[in-house]
Amino acid sequence: MDLVNGLASVVLHITIAVFLAAYLPISLVWRMIRRRFVKPLRKEDMAGKVVLITGASSGIGEQLAYEYARRGAYMALVARRKQALHDVALTAQDLGAPDVLVLPADISNPDESKWVVEETVAHFGQLNHLVANAGIGSCCFFEDITNITAFTKVMDVNFWGAVYPTYYALPHLKKNRGNIIATASIAGRVPTARLSFYNASKAAMIRFYETIRSELGSEIQITILLPGYVVSEMTKGKFISDSGEVGISEEARDIQVGPLPIENTKRLATIVVDSACRGQDYVTWPSWYRTLHMVMCLAPEVINWFSCSFYIAKAGNPLSNIPLTKRILEVTGAKKFLYPSAIHSAAFKKDE
Repeated sequence: MDLVNGLASVVLHITIAVFLAAYLPISLVWRMIRRRFVKPLRKEDMAGKVVLITGASSGIGEQLAYEYARRGAYMALVARRKQALHDVALTAQDLGAPDVLVLPADISNPDESKWVVEETVAHFGQLNHLVANAGIGSCCFFEDITNITAFTKVMDVNFWGAVYPTYYALPHLKKNRGNIIATASIAGRVPTARLSFYNASKAAMIRFYETIRSELGSEIQITILLPGYVVSEMTKGKFISDSGEVGISEEARDIQVGPLPIENTKRLATIVVDSACRGQDYVTWPSWYRTLHMVMCLAPEVINWFSCSFYIAKAGNPLSNIPLTKRILEVTGAKKFLYPSAIHSAAFKKDE
């Protein structure tokens, strides 16, 4: 039996190697042709279309609302923060949205997710794009957690808070061959220390949408967003800490982001809506993050080494008690030109 399994393994590996050697060059050429000649011709016009955005009160969701507004879309904006949503809605209307529906709700609650979808369709009569964007971050070492049950919130918001509205929106999206835009993260592809629950929630989200993409076929387009660090409440330092409390910690942010640039969210929103309207399956931005995904696939031990070396402080001399990411940030002074002024604030929008 061992001999049979061994031979089967050899045959399978050789077969896959031959297949990839033939398939990859053809696939690369076809992708280039699609990107250059096919997709630009099928760009969707959003004028008069209806978009439902969760997590729309700040960050990526807020900027996506503004980008859709510039294109003349009707919108339903969802988040827990009612006043913040009204502020975003007013700006969106000023930018060109004909009508904006404000729906304060907690999308980690299935009943409230069902309600926001029903209210959107009842108000506008249809649904074309669902943007599953709501999210919350956590940043601490797993073994330092003192209130483990508080972290169910990360999966509730990031994963189930995308699944629930997707479930209730599917029948309406199918009628219009609509689009789902799912805001995951490069963290779902490339796990690093201190983000255990966040990484897991985004990885689950990616695999969920990849799976239903195969189930739905061409009925609904699914665009999965894999951003790196952009201006948001998370890059201001808003996380669930080891105690289970949500708060601002710029020190935690500096350690986690380190000497990596924090990019413009408005630019990201333009790229995302363009990509979704062209029917792209994935959006990784900034594009250099794709190389990290490649390393993770081909040499995961390198990512593990990086995570251990850069994020974990070592006992010993005083310098080694500070994670390498923060030491590099402080020694180089990179924070001044890599971190935009928009994140140098300890304030964030209140939950009410």
